[in-house]
Amino acid sequence: MIDSPAESTFHDIARHLRRDHMQEIGIGIIGSGFMGLTYSEAITSQVNGAKLVGVTGGRRATQLAAEYGVVAEESIEALVDRPDVDAVVVATPDQHRVAITEVAAAAGKHVLVEKPMAPTVAECDRMIAVCNAADVNLGVVQTERFRRLTRRAKEMVDQGAIGPIRMMRTVSAFPINLTRELFQDRRWMEDPASGGLFMGMASHNTDFLRWISGLNAIRVFAQVATFSDIAAPAQSVMAQIVFESGVMAHMWISSELPGPSLPSSEVRFQIIGADGMLDFENFEFLDLGRGESWERVFTPEKFDYLKEPKSPIRLEPHARVLQSFVDSILEQRPPAVGGAEGRAAVEICEACLISARTGQAVDLPLQS
Repeated sequence: MIDSPAESTFHDIARHLRRDHMQEIGIGIIGSGFMGLTYSEAITSQVNGAKLVGVTGGRRATQLAAEYGVVAEESIEALVDRPDVDAVVVATPDQHRVAITEVAAAAGKHVLVEKPMAPTVAECDRMIAVCNAADVNLGVVQTERFRRLTRRAKEMVDQGAIGPIRMMRTVSAFPINLTRELFQDRRWMEDPASGGLFMGMASHNTDFLRWISGLNAIRVFAQVATFSDIAAPAQSVMAQIVFESGVMAHMWISSELPGPSLPSSEVRFQIIGADGMLDFENFEFLDLGRGESWERVFTPEKFDYLKEPKSPIRLEPHARVLQSFVDSILEQRPPAVGGAEGRAAVEICEACLISARTGQAVDLPLQS
């Protein structure tokens, strides 16, 4: 259950009081691209109980480190060897995260990795195992759990506003011109060893469906294709997902729609209950349908994702992810979104690819 405003204020004050008597968590950033900048800014401006102490990886590392007045280390090993680094944030292409996690865990550092956690369940299991063996926290970034709009949607479901969930639908769709621009700066998404743009997008959707329903997926049937000239697989995926209790879900992920694309489709969810419905787009609106009418419940503040990377509005869910992870270290407990949750989101995505390849429905859980 999400805290009420009063409860949130109480817990915030309590956390601040605890931190008066605790050390700050030194954090190193691995990866210096758009998300490396995001986490550097969030740690510096919005997170309590932590400090940025170093950056490594990527062609922008020296520039990013200079911008925040920290050291640009020459290697991951050099960063994790530093005694003032207690934890690392891994903001690299997903195909490199298992190796990086192994190095960080071996050095006794806590690890927070971007989504998708890794391209395969087998790699996720390896990451969980090495962090368990080293007794360090493994957290996975799932910002959709930390937005004000989505937290409000979750609160409404948990309070019974729409009754028991029966069906769910989610869409994440982008125009092909935007995708071509994205690939110019992220050629690593063409690597067959990566989860590509599909997992980068769908790991949000699959995690959110699990979180808002409180249910596990048990079967997946999917079609996968690339219809355009983009040199990468799985640019369009349609999947039917069966959840526990017979809940039905449909997921459509596509990065190759023609212009003008579809309105309100960047991260769209529709949750159908026995007594009502929620319809929301994470950056635009949250609507409740009940009886004979729709009600606008929440409208988020606007920002320009690409032109305002340091916007406090944009940074808020990322800062909440970081704060939750930092708190778990300070309070010596598992993170709220750990390796098992990250694995479960990847598992549904990987099942989509297996189903498309075999032409068969795939039962979950997958075995490594």
